[in-house]
Amino acid sequence: MLDFPKWKVWSVILTLVIGLAFAAPNFLPESTLSKVPDWLPKKQLNLGLDLRGGSHLLLEADTSDVLKTRLETLEESIRAELRDAGGGRIGYGDLSVKDGRISFLVRDVADTDRAVEAMRGISRPLGVTGQRDIDVSVVDGNRVVVTPTQAGLAEAVDSAMAQAVEVIRRLIDALGTREPTIIRQGTNRIVVQVPGLQDPTSLKALIGKTAKLEFKLVDLNADPADVAKGRAPAGSQILPNKDGGVTVVKRRAIITGDQLIDSQGAYDQNGMPVVSFRFDSAGGKRFARTTSENVGKPFAIILDNQVISAPNINEPILGGSGQISGNFTTESANELAIQLRSGKLPVELKVVEERTVGPDLGADSIRAGAIASIVSVVVVAVFMLMTYGRFGVYANVALILNVLLILAVMSVTGATLTLPGIAGLVLTIGAAVDANVLINERIREEMRKGRNLVHSIETGYREASRTIFDANVTNTIAAIVIISFGSGPIKGFGVVLTIGIVTSVFTAVTVTRLIVASWLRRQRPTALVL
Repeated sequence: MLDFPKWKVWSVILTLVIGLAFAAPNFLPESTLSKVPDWLPKKQLNLGLDLRGGSHLLLEADTSDVLKTRLETLEESIRAELRDAGGGRIGYGDLSVKDGRISFLVRDVADTDRAVEAMRGISRPLGVTGQRDIDVSVVDGNRVVVTPTQAGLAEAVDSAMAQAVEVIRRLIDALGTREPTIIRQGTNRIVVQVPGLQDPTSLKALIGKTAKLEFKLVDLNADPADVAKGRAPAGSQILPNKDGGVTVVKRRAIITGDQLIDSQGAYDQNGMPVVSFRFDSAGGKRFARTTSENVGKPFAIILDNQVISAPNINEPILGGSGQISGNFTTESANELAIQLRSGKLPVELKVVEERTVGPDLGADSIRAGAIASIVSVVVVAVFMLMTYGRFGVYANVALILNVLLILAVMSVTGATLTLPGIAGLVLTIGAAVDANVLINERIREEMRKGRNLVHSIETGYREASRTIFDANVTNTIAAIVIISFGSGPIKGFGVVLTIGIVTSVFTAVTVTRLIVASWLRRQRPTALVL
């Protein structure tokens, strides 16, 4: 237990040095931090709304709006499916939407079975339960009724809310604010907290915007000299690229984001990151026709009049789905997928609660939290020093390193410190020395049995480590449950607690064991007052 190979010694030292480097910016004023080179750590701890002040909104979605949108999409898919059904067009009439369902008459009774199969073909399975998103039934021999299932509507609401969160996050990120909190609350509500933004009116106006997504063909015949002068050929336009430069595209859109059902980051057959996308029935047919006619030519994906990608059409994209390939990383592919499916808010949101938190309250909380943290460190340090002497000093060193590592991890990961998070930090400080108390008491017990010093220390660390590990596993499980099921400040408490558990075990056990082993090799003591 006390044998530290050189690689392990340097691993511990390197971890501590890196941790201290990332914690250091939190103790520097903004004026000094701005002068630090970019290649050095500069990221500071993010403060939550309750510490920094800002705007808070509670948004609620109208789930009936989701049903309406779902029925509109379904109606369009039904018309397209009946028009292009296998075996020939199916004649129909009296198609109507009423009481949350769609019905139509099949003109030829002999085509009823084909119509039912066509409708079942546009349904989707939900998970592994065997349920589908629509039910298909026949009334009066030739009237087909298509009804969205409750499970399908629940899935549609969940998908719409998840997309709404992504849209809001992307819109708010454009403000340049630090660490907005955007989380779902229940099935149809979203909490939006933006630290540092004192005007909820501008926040509401921002969220009310809708992004415009378009797919357009690239104009390959544009004269570069004219483009440089800002002149585009007739029927085309010049648009800026996301990464700089410009692209000349046709004014007429192939398809718009209204017809995009989904997009996800994925991998191609070679394991390279790509973006997969899927259109609705009508959009898929239009996209198939356009790509079939323009193989080998590039098309532009445009978001808010900015070209975010311009891949080549390598082959006709049939079936309403396809892949966008390019020099993507996994992160950039996922980011593009989010941008594609976040073209606009999929559901209308209304503000049911709004408030502004002033920075003065946050400043008082930070001051009170800092005082509580300092007092807790001092009191614990004095207790450990008086109780365990030299080993108390080692425990205090580990305690200070633990606090700095918590700050470093939170700064690097972008975790937000809230008022309950400060409570979690103080709790972590108080509980961090539990491991050292267990170790030191076990060493005392071994020494009372007449064991020599080295054997007592080695046995103390080995036996106490088992108890420490078991205790912290249960604490970690509790903290993870808090993070998983909590939201806002409660989740912030769980985050700090989880980070504190991991860093405290590292500093209280591994770091102190390294210090003790170094002391034993250097001093070779034969006795210890503990």
